[in-house]
Amino acid sequence: AEALVNALTPYEKTLQLATNFGAAPAPAVPRLGLPSYNWRSNAIHGLADNGVSTQFPQAIGLGATWDPEKLFLAGMVIGVEQRAKHNIQTGYNDRNDSSMDHGLNLWGPNINMFRDPRWGRGQETYGEDPVLTGALGSAMIRGMQWTGNSTHPPLT
Repeated sequence: AEALVNALTPYEKTLQLATNFGAAPAPAVPRLGLPSYNWRSNAIHGLADNGVSTQFPQAIGLGATWDPEKLFLAGMVIGVEQRAKHNIQTGYNDRNDSSMDHGLNLWGPNINMFRDPRWGRGQETYGEDPVLTGALGSAMIRGMQWTGNSTHPPLT
């Protein structure tokens, strides 16, 4: 991975960070064998924008549980559902890629601190306690990455 990133030009690295919200994926870099990729998949309290999935309370409600184990379990559900959607999606093409919202990386959890209500996105956080946010965020991520006895790659 490090060699691949080092081989990218600064311009190519910048383009890989862009998703353009569905209008275009991060572009391919043919000279390095890097395919185009849609890397945006929302999962802040369940999968969003890609069909039917289990939904959990907003992050601020999950934070109110003070229960990392519950967030680990929610993360497991989110991770399993996303891998299933990705596997179904990639089964329909020969490039082994997926459309927007079906990739193996997720936007979530949001580990920003909710310090000022003028920000307007406080419901997407676990609250203003950094220790609680760290515990809940890491539990959610461990759940999303859980693969059990599965051979599927972890979400990133």
